Amino acid sequence: MSPLSEPVQQRSAQQAALETAAGHVSDVLLNLEHTLARAKKAQRLIAKDGVDSNAELALGQAIKDLERVRKRLQQDTYFAGDSLRLL
Repeated sequence: MSPLSEPVQQRSAQQAALETAAGHVSDVLLNLEHTLARAKKAQRLIAKDGVDSNAELALGQAIKDLERVRKRLQQDTYFAGDSLRLL
């Protein structure tokens, strides 16, 4: 019998919880991607109009902050391995 024909082993409770957590993180990352895309579009349109430089600058800072948060979340979740990050 080949290994593929053997019955699938049941996932442990810990494996199921890890998969659920990864799903939640994935949802947050997707929302961050949408937020970043919208903020970049808004900044581009505001810059084109040339009317509100404060909003343009605020969006620029928000974009930097969101990109930093997205990168940190990805690294801490997907690339951390078994190590625990200390704040």
